[in-house]
Amino acid sequence: MFSLQKLLGKDKAFFELFEQSLAEAKRSVDLLKKMVDGKASDEDIKQLAEVRKKNKQIAVDIKTLLCKTFVTGFDREDIEDLANAIYKIPKTIEKFADRYNIVRKTISPIDFSRHTALIEEELELLQEMLTALREENSAKLMELNQKLHRAEVRGDELLQELVCELYSGKHEPLKVIIFKDLYEMLEKVMDRCRSAGNVMYRIILKHS
Repeated sequence: MFSLQKLLGKDKAFFELFEQSLAEAKRSVDLLKKMVDGKASDEDIKQLAEVRKKNKQIAVDIKTLLCKTFVTGFDREDIEDLANAIYKIPKTIEKFADRYNIVRKTISPIDFSRHTALIEEELELLQEMLTALREENSAKLMELNQKLHRAEVRGDELLQELVCELYSGKHEPLKVIIFKDLYEMLEKVMDRCRSAGNVMYRIILKHS
């Protein structure tokens, strides 16, 4: 069994920063839910940008720490890739929020509950995967990775279902364009989660 603590010079700082980054990503999902449920204040919406900026700073902190830390046997690219993958989750959510804000007063309410439920599930799985990675539990991480894959598949199926409905001919062309754009952006958030999981899975495969 490999030892990540040894590979990281017995420094817990990397994992602590990754945990902070995932916590901020989870916070962005909570704000997203409030927004699409019509319960977000103007301050809540502004907080999405703040969360993204904070997560960006965490990614910078990880890269700065990486420059100062001698790492043996653990690819620097993997550390950078994981930092970037997690950062892109709140970044994509903020992009969705910006687009949604533009159109929300001109279109009928949209039910995004299935999207947000899947994104929440994926974030919880990522947090569990990071714990498994920290504990060097390769079997658990691989099991969680399969669950993450199945969640992503459900997200793909949801997008396909909703796009088929939009193309049914029952909706105005402008509505089809707007809704499809929003659906695809939320599906991209799910893809970002999957990308972060792929990096952790890759690390396990390299060092188990």
